[in-house]
Parts: sequence; C-alpha cells; structure tokens
Amino acid sequence: MSADKVAQAGTFDCRKAFAETLIDLARTDPRIVAVCNDSVGSSNLVAFAAEFPDRLVNVGIAEQTMVGVAAGLANGGFIPFVCAASPFLTGRALEQIKADAAYNFYHVVLCGMSPGMAYGELGPTHHSIEDLAWTRAISDLTVMVPADPTQTRDAVRWAAGAGRPVFLRVGRFPVPEVTPAGTDFDGGATQELRAGTDVTLVATGTMVSRALEAASLLAGEGIEARVLNVATIKPLDPAPLVRAAKETGRIVTVEEAVVQGGLGGAVAELVSQAHPVPMRILGVTGFAPTGDAAFLLDHFGLNAQGIAAAARQLVG
Repeated sequence: MSADKVAQAGTFDCRKAFAETLIDLARTDPRIVAVCNDSVGSSNLVAFAAEFPDRLVNVGIAEQTMVGVAAGLANGGFIPFVCAASPFLTGRALEQIKADAAYNFYHVVLCGMSPGMAYGELGPTHHSIEDLAWTRAISDLTVMVPADPTQTRDAVRWAAGAGRPVFLRVGRFPVPEVTPAGTDFDGGATQELRAGTDVTLVATGTMVSRALEAASLLAGEGIEARVLNVATIKPLDPAPLVRAAKETGRIVTVEEAVVQGGLGGAVAELVSQAHPVPMRILGVTGFAPTGDAAFLLDHFGLNAQGIAAAARQLVG
C-alpha cells in the first residue's frame, strides 16, 4: 500500500501545500519558474503547468541538466523551484547542486519531493535516506525539512525570498498539523512543541508528529519529554538545543533518514561541544527493505513506541 493510501482523517500530503503556495507566489512574482525532470504529476505541478505553461521547464529524465538549467535561470534573474523525486535530485545531480547552485550562491530552490521512504515499494533505489547527509555537507546550502502543511507553506514562501540556495524536503507521507496557530516561521527556527524536564525528543519532518505521540506515551509513565521541531537542519538553530541539553540532560533525535550525517549528526556536533549529554540517534540503519512507507517506518522503530523506548533507555 502506498503512502498516499494510508492517509487517515486529519493527515495531509505536504506536496499539495507546496503546489498551492508555489502557484500563489507565481501569480504575484513573474520571476518564479518551475523546473522538473518529467515529474509534473509526482511533483504536483499539473495546476502550475496549466496556469503558467511558459514558466514550467521540463528537461526530461536528466537531473544534472535540470539543476544546470535552474542555475542559468537564477543567473538570469529568475527564481527557479527545481522539483524532482529527492533520491534522483540529490543522488544524480549532487555535483551540479554543489558546483552550479551552491558554489555560485545562486537563488535556486531545490525541492526534494517524496523523500525518505515514501516510495517504499519501489525499493532502495527510490528511498531518499541519504539526502540530508549529502546536502548538509555542502557549504552555503540551507537545508529545510518542514513538519506539516503549515510549515511547508511557510518554508516555500521563505525560500522564495531567501536570495540563496535552498534544499527543501517536501514530504509525501501523510502527516497531521503540528504547528501551533500563530507561530512565526522565522526562517525555520527550532520550535518547542511540548515542555518537559526529563528528556528531549528532537525531530524533523514526518517524525515530529510521532515524537509528540511518544511524549504522550511517556507522560503516562511519569516521564516528561520535551519535544523540539527542527525545520531547518542547516544552519541549525543552536539556542533551544543547548538549553534542552542543559535542562533535560538527555536527547533523542529522530529522522526519516540514515543515522549518519543528518539531524542526529548535526545535534551531536552541537551539544558535544556546548554541553555534552547522553544521546540516542534514531533513523534508518543500512539499506531499507522493500515495503510500503508505514511498514518501513515501523521496521526501523520510527514510530511513537520506538521513540518512547529510546527515551526510556536514557531515563532508565
């Protein structure tokens, strides 16, 4: 069963919020263009193409060309949103992301669609679990992972005005809204969604709602877990994380990505130098098997029960 089919009442596909916001921006800013790799449907660009047929560049299945074309458009004064399945955007065009977009500091918004294990049934070739580690290693590239449709809309608007290269991970796995009403996006500053003094759960993207569920489970056992939503992994917003390390003394990070080099690595690098505390880094270990997204998340313990178990070990 695909990620689209496991949606329940109250959960949403962030690609829809992305597409709607991109169209709204394009209506008022003629510099906004979309560039894709024969992924008009999977990137939810059908409505954009219908309204702005002259502002969609479809290069076909040629991801390196796609990023190079976007860099040229940015050099010419446009704001290109490069939309492609995240494993192919980051895996096949990493050199162009580094050399054409980031090194030149062009205003290119790289939109990694359906990241993590959203394409679960298609196997490891389509799992985008290394993208956070790859993109985080590139200088001058902002890396953003919105947690819900509200943050996705805010991140798209922020990226459109950023004036710098951005990698935006746009989730396909259905998630609930977790952003409190009236919250300022502020460039993706780390948000405290739940207070707690015993352990801190640091999550990003699809894992934020699951961290909140884990905190509720732990509360029933008398363990008060703080929950932080890290929407921008690079540059990392340090103050809430260092404060959490000092005040709770334990940190669990959780991401729909490999455990090396992504959110967990970024947090570990920070706290090990500012205020070392015991940590658990949850994510994907090794290549993921083939199966639907919900099965794969459970397989790696990326659910409320698995997150709560890691927190118990630290508090234990």
